[in-house]
Amino acid sequence: MLSPERFIDFLQGHDISFFSGVPDSLLQSFCVALYDRFGVNGTRHMVAVNEGNAVALGAGYHLATGKVPLIYLQNSGLGNAVNPATSLTDPAVYGIPIVYLVGWRGEPGVHDEPQHVKQGEITCSLLEVLGIPYLVIDKKTSMQDIETQYDAELAAYVKQGRSVAFVARKGSFESPQGSFPQNDAALSREQVIRRIADSLDKDDYIVSTTGKISRELFEHRKITDSVFKEHDFLTVGSMGHASAIALSISMHHPQKRIWCLDGDGAVLMHMGSMATIGSVKPENLVHVVLNNASHESVGGMPTVALTANLCKVASACGYPRVQKVETVEDLDRVITNIKAFNSALTFIEVIVSSGSRVDLIRPDTTPQQNKTAFMECLRINL
Repeated sequence: MLSPERFIDFLQGHDISFFSGVPDSLLQSFCVALYDRFGVNGTRHMVAVNEGNAVALGAGYHLATGKVPLIYLQNSGLGNAVNPATSLTDPAVYGIPIVYLVGWRGEPGVHDEPQHVKQGEITCSLLEVLGIPYLVIDKKTSMQDIETQYDAELAAYVKQGRSVAFVARKGSFESPQGSFPQNDAALSREQVIRRIADSLDKDDYIVSTTGKISRELFEHRKITDSVFKEHDFLTVGSMGHASAIALSISMHHPQKRIWCLDGDGAVLMHMGSMATIGSVKPENLVHVVLNNASHESVGGMPTVALTANLCKVASACGYPRVQKVETVEDLDRVITNIKAFNSALTFIEVIVSSGSRVDLIRPDTTPQQNKTAFMECLRINL
């Protein structure tokens, strides 16, 4: 296995001295090492809101310095990176070299969550289509292998203004030697999810974002044997798109109340959806952002969600009702008011603590089963 600190030293020795990306659980120790060495959101390391934004930050670094950036991402994030990779950095356009470090989730033959299977199958093929030469690294790869193969196979491409990639299999890097700072808050994410879920009735439906939020909602429904478990659509992939899914459902089922349980990293990733929601103003949509200022589901790298005033963003986008919640009393009052009074598009930012249980279960239903049950429940309860 590779030492992330030595890997960073190697990169800097090749004049690769700026790092940006969206964290990945397979790259957690690398991300921790970056945080410990450079912090976040400075001239050496920036946590981007999405992978395409990270590529643009890297391009700006190259334009400013003539040096080469490294962009780290989960392979699912290649979808967000395709546009700048083809229309900005490609040699047919500006020829800006990028070194990518890609966590290979869903590798064929390696068990993973269903949302990673397709991307895992096409990861290497996608890089080939993009014209990005790559090296696959794993737990048997040594730093000597990295140095030899990079110099022999990739360095020349970078000098020509082409991008290259390291594709990291599970276990490529040593275990993290540190951790990210924890955010303390009066409310935990699980506590908020339980109180919202338990307060809803037959006309309420939930669209939950990918990661720990959907897992915690699923576990709570399972433990309580809730009759409303089929009212939940668990968005197990497509980070940042749960609010758009919820918007469309709310528009086509105006007699239902649709709750979107979103995360701070997810809402930052595709914040433009809030402008669309605010323009439509569906009265039956409640957009809840559980803000712990971290990418909790992929290791805990900080986000910028506490420096961005999400409530002001929601107001500026046209949400007529905006609330910020920091205590259980505030949460209960807001839920009661939503259910008791006339409907209006509502945005609720709930400040929650970071951290999650290590024994948190994963859904034991397939995405297709979840989809079918949710759609059937909506149809029956018209």
